[in-house]
Amino acid sequence: MKYRAILTMVLMGLAGCRPAPGEETAMEVGSFADDVAFLGRHVETLVLETEQGTAQVAVVPAWQGRIATSTNQGPRGRSFGWINRELVASGKTQPHINVFGGEDRFWLGPEGGQYSIFFAPGDPFDLEHWQTPAAIDTEPFELVESTPTEARFRREFSLTNYSGFRFDLRVDRTVHILSRREAATALGGDLPESLAVVSHETRNLLTNIGSETWTQERGLLSIWILGMFNPSDRTTVLIPYRGDQDDPDLGPVVNDAYFGRVPDDRLIVRPGMVFFRGDGRYRSKIGLSPHRALDILGSWDGAGGTLTVAQYNRPEDSRPYVNSMWEIQDDPYAGDAVNSYNDGPPSPGAKPLGPFYELETSSPAAELGPGESLLHVHRTTHLTGDRETLAQVLRILFGKSPEEIPW
Repeated sequence: MKYRAILTMVLMGLAGCRPAPGEETAMEVGSFADDVAFLGRHVETLVLETEQGTAQVAVVPAWQGRIATSTNQGPRGRSFGWINRELVASGKTQPHINVFGGEDRFWLGPEGGQYSIFFAPGDPFDLEHWQTPAAIDTEPFELVESTPTEARFRREFSLTNYSGFRFDLRVDRTVHILSRREAATALGGDLPESLAVVSHETRNLLTNIGSETWTQERGLLSIWILGMFNPSDRTTVLIPYRGDQDDPDLGPVVNDAYFGRVPDDRLIVRPGMVFFRGDGRYRSKIGLSPHRALDILGSWDGAGGTLTVAQYNRPEDSRPYVNSMWEIQDDPYAGDAVNSYNDGPPSPGAKPLGPFYELETSSPAAELGPGESLLHVHRTTHLTGDRETLAQVLRILFGKSPEEIPW
């Protein structure tokens, strides 16, 4: 079935929720239908859904096949992804980066360092010279095929890193909405029927289509998936970690040097768990190395009654990860496997980008010969329901009760 035909059917299905011109108040602000209607006025949007229709995701091909938002309670349900309405409605593009939003967006690393793909050779590592490559910012991915539950995208392009090495690459990206049974299996067990669930997954395949092998000596790429979500004053990011807190063989538990040290009232490290505030009120970022990171992280929204879980295909063996620090690096392959960012004013009195918070995962560095590929799978699940039932799932997945979460 052609893309536009699918889009037409989706919008017809939302007709009861989508307002006519001049009737914006007919739909609850913050609902999934409201966000889909907004997106549809500015950019082509594809909606995937499960058979029951309560779990839905909105995908934007022009934004590199990005999952813009999702819901677990049908069109009138809560919309989980953060969308930058001001920028989208302007129809304009910005220098450096276009922060459209979205809860699963495709990026590539590294961002900084001698093998950066965000800085031109010889440029200083500052905001004035930082530039997101157009292929992962403003240029669309081609929609290859779609069904009611899945969409496949492809894009071929080239990038040159800070050291002058050129990558010729292809990205194949598949967006899939999981059934309730698939979501339960991915989380490792059954889900109580009283919980509302939406779970979506992207399979991101990076292929070397050039004639040269990608080596550490000339720089490597990594697949980087970032999810941007609506915050609340009681949102806490949960990142479990391996080993004892002071294990010298595994190194520091958390890296909080991205934007300066995170204050103690916003970052707490306890045995087995990192707690990080996701309230969208203080610009800060943390990361965990592949020696510390597990294959799961998430967030607990005590105000909205939502547990969000992010999972990825973390390799069992030890591999290098690209380093995205904005500097010439002593070790360009000592990067993080998972990250979380909390938005906020970049300076006192300044306007924040969002507000939003992020859950991010990365693949290992892609050491690929011609024709070889690297796959990175990223899955996001939102669970809502009564506090007691959610607390049971929280304890199973993260080993914590709501009372143990500091904010």
